[in-house]
Amino acid sequence: MPLDHYVTLGRSGLRVSPFCLGAMTFGEDWGWGSSVAESDAIMARFLERGGNFIDTANVYTKGHSEKIIGDAIGRDAGRRDRVVIATKFFGNLYPGDPNAGGAGRKNIVASCEQSLRRLQTDYLDLYWMHCWDRFTPIDETMRALDDLVDAGKVRYIGLSDTPAWKVAQAQTIAMLRGWTPLVALQIEYSLLERTVEGELIPMALEMGLGVTPWSPLKSGVLSGKYTRENAANAKADRGDRVTASLGEKVFAIIDELQAAKELNTTPAGVALAWVQSRPGVASTIIGARRIDQLEQNLAALDITLGADQIARLDKLSKPTLSFPMQFLNVASMFAHSGATVNGEQSAVWPLAPKSDEERY
Repeated sequence: MPLDHYVTLGRSGLRVSPFCLGAMTFGEDWGWGSSVAESDAIMARFLERGGNFIDTANVYTKGHSEKIIGDAIGRDAGRRDRVVIATKFFGNLYPGDPNAGGAGRKNIVASCEQSLRRLQTDYLDLYWMHCWDRFTPIDETMRALDDLVDAGKVRYIGLSDTPAWKVAQAQTIAMLRGWTPLVALQIEYSLLERTVEGELIPMALEMGLGVTPWSPLKSGVLSGKYTRENAANAKADRGDRVTASLGEKVFAIIDELQAAKELNTTPAGVALAWVQSRPGVASTIIGARRIDQLEQNLAALDITLGADQIARLDKLSKPTLSFPMQFLNVASMFAHSGATVNGEQSAVWPLAPKSDEERY
């Protein structure tokens, strides 16, 4: 699938590229990341290839990420209108001020104004709640976002890193009260983080939310950079988030990804292709600190994984889901006991009556 074969995001008319350019590494203010010049070059190449979706947050590199995007895109009205810019609120840029973070109305409105200023635009295409704020009623958050849409400062809204039950509650409240509905869900999703398949992915499918996975390479663990041979000496920008993940199960998956040579691609390419092929996924967020990394990641769109390859990766990365999802895997046996429903063949329930005489 070429980068310029766009998809609609969730139950909306917003067209986005199948890969979204993540801008968390724009700026070197955290001690690592891309220089301004390199960030500009990455954005230019992404747009040149047909990408139109860029994701950032108010707190990324202390606000510098938004400023870099604003300087490159926001100040150019013609270019701005052709790009889907998504940013997030929640993170606190003013330590000590309890109202400078979270999902309350005061912070949402203030953060939006600050992001608009840094991005040098008068509207946001997609505004995310970065994380669930357990101290703020979700109806307050949803109403504040609806007001921003009514004011023309936001076009679409979504939630990130929020429990499925809370997302479902938010969407139901919005629908019942006629407020702006959610169109997207941003969650961590990769071969090493599949527990989202228990509740979050099914909820997104049911609620009409397009999924935009973050960290599809698990902070670089699945990039091909880390192997059994170099694990003992592995040093990563994100420290334990990477090195603590390196174990036998992970190396088994990496070994399978190394078979990417038969597809004339990279381990990262296969890992990205796997995520993008999952049910519910609309646009996968990719990060790059250099042009060559961007090109390698974009190449994943040209990969078509075979059924056998997917099955092997699925088996190696199979997650243990929380209750009741594991239990519900055998629900069809209880309900259908050997019958085929919607193309799914069920097993016969071994405790079911074997004859009419056994039924009371």
